[in-house]
Amino acid sequence: MKKINATDLVCVNDYCTSHHLIVRLDYACTDNLLFGEVIYRPDAALWLHKDLARVVLCAAQNFYDHHGLRLVVFDGLRTVEAQAKMLTTRRVLDNPHWLEKPALLSSPGSGGHPRAMAVDVTLMDEAGDLLDMGTPFDYLATSPHPAENPAHRDYQGHVPEIMRNRDLLTRGMLDAAETVSCPLWPLPQEWWDFRLPPDVYGQYAPLSEGDLLPAQKLMA
Repeated sequence: MKKINATDLVCVNDYCTSHHLIVRLDYACTDNLLFGEVIYRPDAALWLHKDLARVVLCAAQNFYDHHGLRLVVFDGLRTVEAQAKMLTTRRVLDNPHWLEKPALLSSPGSGGHPRAMAVDVTLMDEAGDLLDMGTPFDYLATSPHPAENPAHRDYQGHVPEIMRNRDLLTRGMLDAAETVSCPLWPLPQEWWDFRLPPDVYGQYAPLSEGDLLPAQKLMA
């Protein structure tokens, strides 16, 4: 597998002012919806692979310029150690069925996040309110089936306003990806997750804390 260099990572926090975006690193807080306890260190920053960062920055600028909306970024790079810590949280230990196939949570090293090639986003209006997407970020359904998972992109039970909001987010992200000539795949079961396609991120080894520069590390 190819190795991702630490110098290939972009700190999204550095662009909050210039690109009118907001970083809310949920896993650095105790009140994150899914786990309910801190995963990252309190001063952790949000990092993305440079290719995905170009998409996010382009989308953020477009959302602000054309719709008066701010892109809110919840998570990007999630190291192997961070993924492992998630699986040892009390909430996961109390729900071992979450890890049974088809698993609702990723195993350490799998997916786009440990390669900084997946990003979790939503939109905020001028009043500071998040647009209604039907579920909060990190909503975990008991079933991955589209008809039973309100977070799934193909779920049909939402009112038109929610569907319009989701479509706005998805179209904006895909348009930005086309603008910067970067392939982008909206993860079907999570409306907030956009990532480089599996055939792209699958070429790279996942990142561990030891692969990162001191300022890039997520864990205490």
